[in-house]
Amino acid sequence: MSSSISIPRPDVGPDWRVAVPGLLLLAGGALYIAGATGGKLAWLFLLGGALGLVLYHAAFGFASAWRVFLAEGRGEGLRAQMVMLGVATLLFFPLIAEGSAIGVNVGGAVAPFGVSVAVGAALFGIGMQLAGGCASGTLYTVGGGSTKMVFTLIFFMVGSLIGAAHMPWWLQAPSLGSLSVLQAWGLVPALAAQLAVFAAIVLLTRVVERRRGIGPAATPAGGPAGGSLARRLVSGPWPLIWGAVALAVLNAVTLVTAGHAWSISFGYTLWGGKLAQALGVDLTAYAFWTWPFPSQALAASVFADSTSVMNFGVLAGAFLAAGLAGRFNPAWRLPWRQVLAAALGGLLMGYGARLAFGCNVGAYFSGIASGSLHGWLWFVSGLAGSYLGTGLRPLFGLAGGLSFRSTPQAA
Repeated sequence: MSSSISIPRPDVGPDWRVAVPGLLLLAGGALYIAGATGGKLAWLFLLGGALGLVLYHAAFGFASAWRVFLAEGRGEGLRAQMVMLGVATLLFFPLIAEGSAIGVNVGGAVAPFGVSVAVGAALFGIGMQLAGGCASGTLYTVGGGSTKMVFTLIFFMVGSLIGAAHMPWWLQAPSLGSLSVLQAWGLVPALAAQLAVFAAIVLLTRVVERRRGIGPAATPAGGPAGGSLARRLVSGPWPLIWGAVALAVLNAVTLVTAGHAWSISFGYTLWGGKLAQALGVDLTAYAFWTWPFPSQALAASVFADSTSVMNFGVLAGAFLAAGLAGRFNPAWRLPWRQVLAAALGGLLMGYGARLAFGCNVGAYFSGIASGSLHGWLWFVSGLAGSYLGTGLRPLFGLAGGLSFRSTPQAA
């Protein structure tokens, strides 16, 4: 979860002044996109809305899950990620091995395993700890009313543009090429190997907790319990495990709808490119924007790109979820150091995501679920970057930091 947004409480009812506009935004957005660019993209917009609602209600993120494990040894968030990855792997592998589903050709998020991924993921890890949210966290917290994360969103786009400009140079860095355990080993061995690694990571978190004396009662449960099942489904909060399973299923639905897995960061790059172009910047001077896919996306509407459309959906879905939870309450007075951290974090995440062929969703979540080894490299490098970023948090007045010194650290 992100520190940028409050966990919804079951004793707070929906705020219909926010929830009704949220519903209208989703319905109206889907109708507009259907008319402008087609029903498939409208469906992807609604899928993004469902993802935004799940992310908000489960307060499901990556930044704080890694941070609390590194700084405090609490591993529930990391275990939830392993459940999410396990369910997604079970759904993805047979579909990718088959190559198609319901008449749609599907392909996994497989990218080169190399230096650019290691560097980019490490920079992303630093950035998400400074910002207090990842790529998906930025979207759902902004949609949920976080004013601080607006700065992260803006500078994520700036960082993406810089990373896109530098991309040709980074592609010359050493790389082993695209490596897929599914392609190399086949369905059953690859599936067994990945599930075994997920189980080993879950076991590791339990061992760390026991060594630090952390019992079940000391581990956060994704929000306070209480309220009827129907009310919790609508207004939250959801246990992390609900969020983990729902995200895995929705990613699989994205795979069979779009033909590719859920991704986020290219949407930021495209938005930044569109804004830069509107300001008179000649993007054709940069090789990235002359490549077929980016050039086609830049020439078309932001509602014609599946990643961009789903990002808009996540924002709208989180807005609706905040209204249903009665927790939409933007803060307008922000400490300058935290704003600086949010901006710097966004810049690092945007740049890092371009180098690493994706963010915590497109490279880590979808990459691992697709059997790509670059996803595992992203995980290891992103975790290392998160360690450094967690240590830098106190410099910006942020709680939950990690001291690199033997002397006690102030909270």
